[in-house]
Amino acid sequence: MKKILALMGVAAMLLQISPANACTNVLVTKNASVDGSTLISYAADSHDLYGELYFWPAATYEAGSMLKVYEWDTGKYLGEIEQAAQTYTVIGNMNEHQLTIAETTFGGRSELRDPEGLIDYGSLIYITLQRAKTAREAIKTMTELVENYGYYSSGESFSIADANEVWVMEMIGKGEGNKGAVWVAVKIPDGYVSAHANQARITSFPLKDKENCLYSEDVISFAREKGYFNGKNKNFSFADAYAPLDFGAVRFCDARVWSAFNIMNPADMGQYEAYALGNSTERMPLYIKPDRKISHRDVMNIMRDHYEGTALDMTKDAGAGPFSKPYRFRPLTWEVDGEKYFNERAIGTQQTGFSFVAQMRSWLPAHIGGILWFGVDAAATSVYMPMYAGMTAVPNCVAQGNGDLLNYSDNSAFWAFTTVSNRAYGRYSHMIEDIKKVQTELEDNLTSFTTAIDQSAKALYDQNPDLARQFLTDFSINQAELVTERWKRLGEFLLVKYNDGNLHEEVDGEFLLNEHGNPKHAKFPGYSNEYYKTIVKDTGDHLKIRELPAEK
Repeated sequence: MKKILALMGVAAMLLQISPANACTNVLVTKNASVDGSTLISYAADSHDLYGELYFWPAATYEAGSMLKVYEWDTGKYLGEIEQAAQTYTVIGNMNEHQLTIAETTFGGRSELRDPEGLIDYGSLIYITLQRAKTAREAIKTMTELVENYGYYSSGESFSIADANEVWVMEMIGKGEGNKGAVWVAVKIPDGYVSAHANQARITSFPLKDKENCLYSEDVISFAREKGYFNGKNKNFSFADAYAPLDFGAVRFCDARVWSAFNIMNPADMGQYEAYALGNSTERMPLYIKPDRKISHRDVMNIMRDHYEGTALDMTKDAGAGPFSKPYRFRPLTWEVDGEKYFNERAIGTQQTGFSFVAQMRSWLPAHIGGILWFGVDAAATSVYMPMYAGMTAVPNCVAQGNGDLLNYSDNSAFWAFTTVSNRAYGRYSHMIEDIKKVQTELEDNLTSFTTAIDQSAKALYDQNPDLARQFLTDFSINQAELVTERWKRLGEFLLVKYNDGNLHEEVDGEFLLNEHGNPKHAKFPGYSNEYYKTIVKDTGDHLKIRELPAEK
């Protein structure tokens, strides 16, 4: 292991993961899901990203209209491109046709970034959602955009799905002076699941199966030209050529894929635990068959994973503190006495701006079939709220402009949820149980509601599609506002229950009183026995109770 680390170097580890774009996607095909939905999840993990729901209404434009492009991460103006004659309504990362696109940044070879490109990865997603109806159309639109205008970002893995197909596409630029990108897109076979998390995942791919695999004409020849590959075409690996593995790519990134796969099929994934730990270079497959059908609720819980119950469990070591907090504040790597160390990077993380689980259902009209289950702040302490693809407006509590990362808003969902999560960090093992109780109650209700809403909306849609869209809009807005208000009350409840490190007893949210009508005497649960042992190990006899010395 030391030899591997010495060869790779900590500096190389950091090249593969951009701190602002450390995200996770899980993909589920129709025959792998409980109800025949296709599913894609996404966590937009960034220390500088505010959680809000993007919205673009459908529109038509005159010939010659231009669209200004701004880099999604920074807001930097990149230039103008030709506007489409017709655009579609976009709710977050899903459009009105149930097309959904998500991403994770793998970085790859730094020399392949094109500083003159006009299309960054974020703009590529949101422009495409306004222009394409299906996953295959999206792939065509995305690759044509970067071919025509240049690709500004580093290497990206994209999840692209409609109600019938699920694809992974990986793309990287060609460097300064070379417009366009090299890319490959693989359709995930029906009945299988996939995932990616800031490391390129497509290795070899079928060169003659255009139904299930698409790629740029020069994806192999360009790698040869640059000296990244010199074997036979059939042995070409996109990931090995354009984003070679290093320790960071495995332990910070692919380990999250392993954990997602391990949740969906633990029996088959045990063989890859050594890889997840950085003790092997035997890559995992791009996709696996789950050992059961996967629901949208299963995917929500995967997005909340902190490696619990595995060799990478973040709740077990001293870094978790006295209350088993599964988060580590940055930096990701650190040094003690000349030795370099790192923190685990799980799927669930505190720096999430927003996350979602997109559910696309082919048996319903697109406006009803698509649900973007949307949450803000850390997934483990958030609630996924249903946003229908047919919505014509978004809730104010998640709307753009309602507060920002540096300006608190009292009616913002992001600030309501981040208040609760930050409160929980101080006494996590206790507070998370209260949080999960309300979280589960709300998500159970919302799942039940959508079943009824689907039926009512379908009946209405058959008579008046516009009225059905208004019905869906009202439902999504009302539920989001109710969830936000409920979470604000939860934050108040946690403050009272755990005030000053005490524990005030309650039953169903009602705090107990003594026989005189005053607050019942608080409890002092203290730290876990394991943490007290850590204190003793650190302090020796300094805190040990002992007899005073005898008088002289």
